[in-house]
Amino acid sequence: MLKTCPKGHQFNNTGNCPVCQECENERKPRIGWQSRLSAPARRALETHGITDLSILAQYSERDILKLHGIGPTAIPVLKESLLEEGLNFRTLNNQNSKPKP
Repeated sequence: MLKTCPKGHQFNNTGNCPVCQECENERKPRIGWQSRLSAPARRALETHGITDLSILAQYSERDILKLHGIGPTAIPVLKESLLEEGLNFRTLNNQNSKPKP
């Protein structure tokens, strides 16, 4: 089904994703760790307020995998990005001290 986004771009709405690809490409960061993620993965993190690696480090890998839009392809990118900043996912032994999505 052909749809029109608020910016006037026309796109085919296939499946469950009502997102305009052109708008999504305009929103995609050109640099930084978020630029290496797929649009669904970026949106999943943004929806939960995870916009910085220090916030991401408060979650376990298992918690992040539970988010709709995050798949196994995103995890290596997230791990590498965290390691580049000297961070890591929350470990299970610190489970009670950090937020869950």
